[in-house]
Amino acid sequence: MQFRYGKKNKLKSKKLIEQLFTEGKSVTAYPLKLVYLKTEYDDGCILKTGVSVSKRRHKTAVARNRIKRLLREAYRLNRPLYFNNSSASYAFMILYLSKDGTTFDEVNSKTKLLFEKFLNKTSKNEKNPT
Repeated sequence: MQFRYGKKNKLKSKKLIEQLFTEGKSVTAYPLKLVYLKTEYDDGCILKTGVSVSKRRHKTAVARNRIKRLLREAYRLNRPLYFNNSSASYAFMILYLSKDGTTFDEVNSKTKLLFEKFLNKTSKNEKNPT
């Protein structure tokens, strides 16, 4: 199991991020929302992920950066548990929706719930491609 969240696993392409928000689908486990899009990568990476916290809801950069750090850590720890056997490539954007601050335990549990919802939704779509 690789628990890394290195440079090649980060979603940085502006074109792909724009495409993700226009064509992507989403699942929500409040206060988190996962926007995803099935895509292909040249570097052989399975998942590329970005995190975002609203500037409107969290005024100070300190608050936004702390929440983003918690989101990335929860993603890093849970990715191998849910996506080690995945063959499809996806682009993910994890959004934090709440106005309130949070703790790592809350973010971690909601991340697990979010990934379970994502896997359920995508497995249904693969079985019924209508």
